[in-house]
Amino acid sequence: MKVTIVGAGYVGLVTGVCLADLGNDVLCLDVDVGRVARLQAGQSPIYEPGLDDLITRNVQAGRLQFSTDVALAVAHGDIQFIAVGTPPDEDGAADLSYVLEAARNIGRHLNGFKIIVNKSTVPVGTASQVRGVIEAELTTRGKMQPFAVVSNPEFLKEGAAIEDFMRPDRVVIGVEASHEGRQAEALMRKLYAPFNRHHDRLQCMDLRSAELTKYAANAMLATRISFMNELANLADRLGADIDQVRRGMGSDPRIGPGFLYAGTGYGGSCFPKDVQALCRTAQGQGQELRILNAVEAVNEAQKLILVRKLCARLGDDLSGRRIAVWGLVFKPNTDDMREAPSRTIIRALLEAGADVIAHDPVGIYEATRAFDLDLADSLGLRARLQFSGQVYSMLDAADALLIVTEWKVFRSPDFAAMKQRLKTPLVLDGRNLYEPAEMAALGFDYEGIGRGEKPLAQKHSN
Repeated sequence: MKVTIVGAGYVGLVTGVCLADLGNDVLCLDVDVGRVARLQAGQSPIYEPGLDDLITRNVQAGRLQFSTDVALAVAHGDIQFIAVGTPPDEDGAADLSYVLEAARNIGRHLNGFKIIVNKSTVPVGTASQVRGVIEAELTTRGKMQPFAVVSNPEFLKEGAAIEDFMRPDRVVIGVEASHEGRQAEALMRKLYAPFNRHHDRLQCMDLRSAELTKYAANAMLATRISFMNELANLADRLGADIDQVRRGMGSDPRIGPGFLYAGTGYGGSCFPKDVQALCRTAQGQGQELRILNAVEAVNEAQKLILVRKLCARLGDDLSGRRIAVWGLVFKPNTDDMREAPSRTIIRALLEAGADVIAHDPVGIYEATRAFDLDLADSLGLRARLQFSGQVYSMLDAADALLIVTEWKVFRSPDFAAMKQRLKTPLVLDGRNLYEPAEMAALGFDYEGIGRGEKPLAQKHSN
């Protein structure tokens, strides 16, 4: 099938490359000339395991091309995926300007029956807006013709996006209740037929339900994370071990084991934005989503849990202290710094007077860009932040090590080298990578999140 992807960002690029790998003729459109040039040269602008190889293979096979030509892109695909960004406005609502501009461009060049698919994460009712924009452009052209609008939200995890796309647990399709909607459903079923060989993974529903499904799924996962972080903080006070609690809870089939790990809070391009957008959507309907408001508040507070633990040991004034940080991106196997907890953590450390040296296996370039922006208001703070490409030498003379991202390389480190290089063997583990008893036996002053080895209430009483 001929497919156009509008937007060669994270979602659009993964979608386009994977559809091409399934044998479709795919054209990815992007307004960024530099990005398109890199892609045409076989270079991915994002870090995602396996993506470079897929791009190269499908470009060489002639199934995948990239362009900045809007008219060419609209003419190419029978199915037009809109996969552009929907960043949050100042009030947290999703900014639909890129989505509606993409729809406007499609309307300006639309000839023949096309299916316009919202792949971007968009608020309920966006499909109606997309239809209205396209119809307005067709009216201006004096060329009314049928087309269909479909909602097909993505459920991709950064770092595992290719696997998620190629082996989906469900494919949600929202269609209009019309003749065109039935045509669209038939073509979308044909497009996704390779995923339905053993059982039908397609879930067809109305447009508004499909749009809400995406937000509901991410809001539920964010809720589980904040819930476990609340319990972890309580476990610290009670002397319980949240990891044992997690295993006990997760073995209940009504609950399941996923997204029950305590840590430094969620980040990335989806959970923070989608929780905020859903809350703003509800406010627009005169409803307050009290649980999700609490989820967001808990998450913002949790980003500072390692700083609070550090200050409980070293004092609130960290002047003259050297703090090492392992992990900067919001999760492993990405280079994504959007809403990464490290941004909040490191700024707080710098504001408390510390000198910070940080390492990430993949994300140093993106982290440098992020902190140059974050700390532009204070060059004095930026001057006390360094980045290192070396995982052990950066520990030299450090008063503490904070682990923020659970990269595999941090799971089984050279503990002897760590202890030798650290000025004091203080390790605050924001991802519970290690066992407290084993770390104590190795001579570390170690504390995780909710591991119960040193109850917080007891520490404050000393």
